Amino acid sequence: MHDIKKKTKIILKKEANAILDLTHHIDDNFEKAIYVIHNCPGKVVFTGIGKSGHIAKKIAATFSSLGTPSFFMHPAEGVHGDLGMIGKNDLVIAISNSGETKEILNLIP
Repeated sequence: MHDIKKKTKIILKKEANAILDLTHHIDDNFEKAIYVIHNCPGKVVFTGIGKSGHIAKKIAATFSSLGTPSFFMHPAEGVHGDLGMIGKNDLVIAISNSGETKEILNLIP
């Protein structure tokens, strides 16, 4: 049992340090992104594929739970008709590890 407690403490310390490290990445771009999201007059639409898609789904669900109208759109479905769910006042946030995912890039006009 003692080993489990020790490992748990190590993991939690690593997670805490990772969160603290994020403070070094909060810059003007972060502030602009928060401003755009906060002032979005429509829905916030998240998209991503693979692991990035799982993350996008979770973020969309969290935003909805907090009262920000949002949903997840699978990029493959987007190019096959689901883009019609996006209105002119909506904000699309595409999540991609590489920034070069073809399914995401195909969504951009």
